[in-house]
Amino acid sequence: MTQPILVIDEGTTSTRAMLFAPDGACLGTAQRPLTQHYPAPGRVEHDANEIWSLTLECAREMVAQAGGADRIACIGITNQRETVVFWDRRTGEAVAPAIVWQDRRTAETCHELIVAGHEPVVQARTGLLLDPYFSGSKMGWALDQWPQLEELGDYLAVGTVESYLVYRLTGGLHITDATNASRTALMAIEQGGWDADLLDLFGVPATLLPEITDCAGRFGTTQADLFGAPIPITGLAGDQQSASIGQACLSPGQTKATYGTGAFILTHCGTDMPRSKHRLLGTIASQIGGQRCFALEGSVFVAGSVVKWLRDELGIIDNAEQTAALAASVPDNGGVSFVPALSGLGAPYWRPDARGAITGLSFSTGRAHIVRAALEAVTHQSLDLKATFAADGAVWADLRIDGGMVSNDWLAQDLADMLDLCVERPHVIETTALGAAMLAGVGAGLFPDLMAASAMRQGARAFHPRSNPVASARCRAWEVAVSAVLQASEARG
Repeated sequence: MTQPILVIDEGTTSTRAMLFAPDGACLGTAQRPLTQHYPAPGRVEHDANEIWSLTLECAREMVAQAGGADRIACIGITNQRETVVFWDRRTGEAVAPAIVWQDRRTAETCHELIVAGHEPVVQARTGLLLDPYFSGSKMGWALDQWPQLEELGDYLAVGTVESYLVYRLTGGLHITDATNASRTALMAIEQGGWDADLLDLFGVPATLLPEITDCAGRFGTTQADLFGAPIPITGLAGDQQSASIGQACLSPGQTKATYGTGAFILTHCGTDMPRSKHRLLGTIASQIGGQRCFALEGSVFVAGSVVKWLRDELGIIDNAEQTAALAASVPDNGGVSFVPALSGLGAPYWRPDARGAITGLSFSTGRAHIVRAALEAVTHQSLDLKATFAADGAVWADLRIDGGMVSNDWLAQDLADMLDLCVERPHVIETTALGAAMLAGVGAGLFPDLMAASAMRQGARAFHPRSNPVASARCRAWEVAVSAVLQASEARG
């Protein structure tokens, strides 16, 4: 129980490797930024070969820090979920751009499938909706549009990012865990396998896809020449499910929200698949020993990325750390509302065609008002989801938050005030990586189950709700701004 667990945390904007002690202490981190490619409006791509090379760099740095591969107990992997990679089975080399989860190129295809009446079947079998967010339509588009994929024939492999990394690490093991598979819109999540009708609907041959596995177990070992000795890979999960595990949301009703590039809220639903009547998503929370647990999920496409946009494109902040002080420097938003639909609107609207808007500007508007309105937008989108979860019978008793944004005390308190809930922020906010470490620990036999592994989660700070006299006015202004955005989308056709 003294050997550390190596976690590979492959996100949207960076890839990291981290070392965790079995008690949950983080012993080291190596991180590299990932290049973002925007070849056309609505399109977002990564270079999967870059993902592999930078991931390997980070992992080797942590292996060296641990004192060598023989000093590491196991590896857990967590990843950006719906992003799709295409590679050559012979070499492991990516043969096309990775299509990122944020990419909207298949919006028209999804709309056509909705008009044709396919969404009810998709939702019933997968828990998902017909939206370009999910992997299946991305795979079908690429297979139809990129001739180099057809030319590879049987040598082509397709999968999500954890599948690609496992393939490269092991030298040919083609698997995907159930949480990632449940985000493709190709898996019948109650039955646990790829669905033939859905594969036909999206035009994806089953022969290209990986085998679906548990989230914890002895899956394979890394090639000896990568780190000097083989290391077992024993934990796999998509980032949002991994964060939920890292927050110890293991029983029905427990809820976590991750505020990173986007915002993702999951409520644990036990072993019964949730069926939303309000356009939330049913998804697999974990699968261990063949036993699937489910969650209800609401997804916001733009959260932390709006702060990055304020910094990189508008230049009104120098770094994300400034936002808390700027938001607190003004008594309110000065009448400004910010709907950050920079890559569409997610739940509960599901409008990939929506575009962002900043309203209520006047000569008295300063950069602090715009920054505050951007942070308030994160809260308002969360408040929309709280009401939607409640309508589906999933009432939040409290909210456990994590992700890069929540180091911002102003935002954490605003969430508590507007949601009228106790908001709990763990002392170690990197719960996505911690969840992967917990799964890997279970898979390696360091813990008997996830409940025992949850001892790795350390203390938390609670933000308690305070009275907010302007809450109603803020909510009304937000509703008006969102309505205007939706109407503008309708007008554009």
